[in-house]
Amino acid sequence: MSVGAIRSVGVCGAGGTMGAGIAIVAARAGFRTLCHDTSSDALARARVESAAFFDKAVARGKMTAPARDAALAAMVPAADLAALATCDLVIEAVFEDLATKRALFRELDAICPPETIFASNTSTLSITEIASGCGREDRVIGLHFCLPAPLMRLIEVSPGINTSADTLHAAWAWAEACGQTPVRTQDKPGFILNALLVPFNNDAIRAVEAGVATPADIDTAIKAALGYKMGPLELIDLVGLDTQLRLGEAFYPITLDPRAAPPPLLRRMVAAGHLGRKSGRGFFRYDGNAMFGS
Repeated sequence: MSVGAIRSVGVCGAGGTMGAGIAIVAARAGFRTLCHDTSSDALARARVESAAFFDKAVARGKMTAPARDAALAAMVPAADLAALATCDLVIEAVFEDLATKRALFRELDAICPPETIFASNTSTLSITEIASGCGREDRVIGLHFCLPAPLMRLIEVSPGINTSADTLHAAWAWAEACGQTPVRTQDKPGFILNALLVPFNNDAIRAVEAGVATPADIDTAIKAALGYKMGPLELIDLVGLDTQLRLGEAFYPITLDPRAAPPPLLRRMVAAGHLGRKSGRGFFRYDGNAMFGS
């Protein structure tokens, strides 16, 4: 399949922040985008948040009103997974669990045409293991987006052992067609970004736990000195403290790097329900619960 043949994209988990962001990236680039989620309420909320994101882009002069309307029209809710049978590329951004992702790809294999490419947004699981037994291992690839996906241009493109060269080429070209910046990585948990970022974020949490400085001052120092647009604790709140915990729990047994091990403060905050933006409280407090950090 050439990239020119990719006209329709499906996103599984489109009711969540990551999945909704991926859908925005695809629709904004002109691809018909089917947004699937098991929760109709989550899909409806994501639709409202996506419209608000596009409205802000128009208000800031980054997008025209006709382009906004076209992108919104390209985003089609798909409560039934069978609707994704029309897709040339399906990207999953569902719960970070190997059995869940494998089961989804097996189900999609029975629905989609043989040429459809399956992509996983995982950052902690092996693409080869996710693809195993799905029926089209040569057409499965990793496409790891960064939060917030509509604003962050990076996509880590990770072929598995059985991923074909044609699939890699098509996925790479599609990422570029979306205006994203693809980089190729090996099929190793964490790839580039999270392999470096998870220990760094844990260090920031440990600094809070040790009383080195407040979360606000730590973030201000990092942004002012290193030029980051977002501090590590703001980022953890956006990603979700529960996600940071799962990342650490996945990486530490593999790397045995003590910096990858989840800090005790992180475990306590997750246990207390302080998950970041999604719960209204993490290292900071939030009045709203907007996606994409908006």
